[in-house]
Amino acid sequence: MSETLSGAEAAFVDAARVARLATSMPDGSPHVVPVCPALDLDRILIASAFDRKVANIRETPAVCIAFDEYTEDWSSLPQVIVFGEAYLVESGPEFERDATLLNEKFPLYPASDFPIVEDTTVIIEVRATRVSSSGL
Repeated sequence: MSETLSGAEAAFVDAARVARLATSMPDGSPHVVPVCPALDLDRILIASAFDRKVANIRETPAVCIAFDEYTEDWSSLPQVIVFGEAYLVESGPEFERDATLLNEKFPLYPASDFPIVEDTTVIIEVRATRVSSSGL
């Protein structure tokens, strides 16, 4: 385990179209949802409505994100697990920059019913504190 993504881990995370984000509910139980992440250097970016995961992060910023790829060859199931601290970006230049990166990776955002815009979207920024991987 390390505190940062290695080159192979970063490439795997960057290529991922979906991952699973785990947050903690107020009672301590886990809340896991699929997300569409983008990697920006050492930050993982996720666009979100102001929903349960955002409320959870406001209370407890410790999160975990699982990136994996299923294959029938079970001897090498690639995965990267990122434990980290989540920060919420709601407006300003950082929001605009992050939104641009997410829109570039996921061109469906601008054309969807849920475009990334201030006041209706928050960007979750995760900074790794611990990284674990296998099968890369």
